[in-house]
Amino acid sequence: MTDAIAPFDRKLVAQHRHRAAAGFQDCDFLVRRTAEEISGRLQTTNRTFHTALDLGCHHATMAQEAFAPAGIETIFSADLSPTMLRHASGAPGLKFAADEEFLPIKPASLDLATSALSLHWVNDLPGALVQIRQALKPDGLFIGALFGGETLQELRQVLMQAEEECDGGTSPRVSPLADVRDLGSLLQRAGFAMPVVDADLVTVRYDTLFHLFRDLKNMGETNALNARRRVPMKRRTLMRAAELYHAQFADADGRLRASFEILYATGWAPHESQQKPLRPGSAAMRLADALKSQE
Repeated sequence: MTDAIAPFDRKLVAQHRHRAAAGFQDCDFLVRRTAEEISGRLQTTNRTFHTALDLGCHHATMAQEAFAPAGIETIFSADLSPTMLRHASGAPGLKFAADEEFLPIKPASLDLATSALSLHWVNDLPGALVQIRQALKPDGLFIGALFGGETLQELRQVLMQAEEECDGGTSPRVSPLADVRDLGSLLQRAGFAMPVVDADLVTVRYDTLFHLFRDLKNMGETNALNARRRVPMKRRTLMRAAELYHAQFADADGRLRASFEILYATGWAPHESQQKPLRPGSAAMRLADALKSQE
């Protein structure tokens, strides 16, 4: 595969998660936020889920924060990194290593599938969504949370400026990410019924650019692009990026803003009981009559 087809180095993604596993609990605030949000959405569905999978589970936060309180009987948690899973040994349910791009799940076997901040690292997101939909029973539910295109837009901007000034050119440093419209289209292409996508823009503040870098490393969210420059950023360029970040994105107290856009994608495996749009021309009343207007 070319880099255009496979933008991410999946082996490096796994290495980053392995490296982050031991300290992940110190910077898991975004995963916990998404787990709480997904838990709330599950409560409003008024459904009973017997079998559930969390894909890209990190420390199995979803199993602890959402699945167990919901009384789900059979819980599966899967992650690309076996090291992450070892740190989730106390979480309920069965845990196993799995690549999101090659889902080892029997078709029509799950009532619920979730994913909290992992699917943005897959090379074939449409294919991964198809596999998730196929793993769901008819009328099964998928709720996924992915980083969206506004994520780290400040960092993207200052890195490009610093490299242009100091190195005479730029290299990819921040991943390409989907927006709301893109993700909605992908859900439809994957065969989900009643797809819905919405966004939550979270602003996190840091003392310095280097504190942001530390969190990204401990989250397992550092650069894994195949097209990345394979040598470390020069110290001069890095310090210039820090200066630009402070000049452009510091609040009055000197702390720096970092944006994380979380896209929530919801879709159902098709079932005959679900509502369907009316066929064109099948309406029982004309629009003009409903509005009591003259044509």
